Amino acid sequence: MTRVLVVEDDPQLVRALVINLKARQYGVDAAPDGATALRLAAARQPDVVLLDLGLPDMDGAEVIRGLRGWTRVPVLVLSARQASDEKVAALDAGADDYITKPFSMDELLARLRAAVRRAENAPLTLDTTLVETDGFSIDLLAKKVVRDGRDVRLTPTEWHLLEILVTNPGRLVTQKHLLQEVWGISQSSKTNYLRVYMAQLRRKLETDPSHPRYLITEPGMGYRFEA
Repeated sequence: MTRVLVVEDDPQLVRALVINLKARQYGVDAAPDGATALRLAAARQPDVVLLDLGLPDMDGAEVIRGLRGWTRVPVLVLSARQASDEKVAALDAGADDYITKPFSMDELLARLRAAVRRAENAPLTLDTTLVETDGFSIDLLAKKVVRDGRDVRLTPTEWHLLEILVTNPGRLVTQKHLLQEVWGISQSSKTNYLRVYMAQLRRKLETDPSHPRYLITEPGMGYRFEA
């Protein structure tokens, strides 16, 4: 049974979530504040966390950072905060997805299923060096990309950018994180660097660069690699 930890201080929303999740055979624990959430996460080892940012005792981003100190459990943020900087802050703290309130239960459940599927796939480790897609393969150890039986020549910057994305499969990587890791900068004004290099990678790897299948843009937020 997939176990979900719901971290939310609105009793009506908690009740709706618990009813809907249990009806679909999920195990559910609920926490009304951050401290309780961190204790329950350690004790119950959930498979996925649904987290409100506006908690009575601490900001949800603090809960994410607390979880990320010891677990890679998928964290789906549920929040009424719609500003892009709020979303980016939560993603930079380690959230896997961000769902704005009010949301449809069908959308939430679909995103929850997707997060669980990604987590069930073996994460990339130093021992997992080969990434295979229908269009190309990436050997992380040899730093080599092959498409249609031919080596693809990447610049060091292109490789670094691709490496970060493929080692976080299915997870949104923020513009700020990529700028910091690849160029050592975090200014949002430099996002043109990312656009240029992502366009180059798509031309080299995607069958239809204008409609990418693997290197996906999340407008205003970042990029994601879908295998």
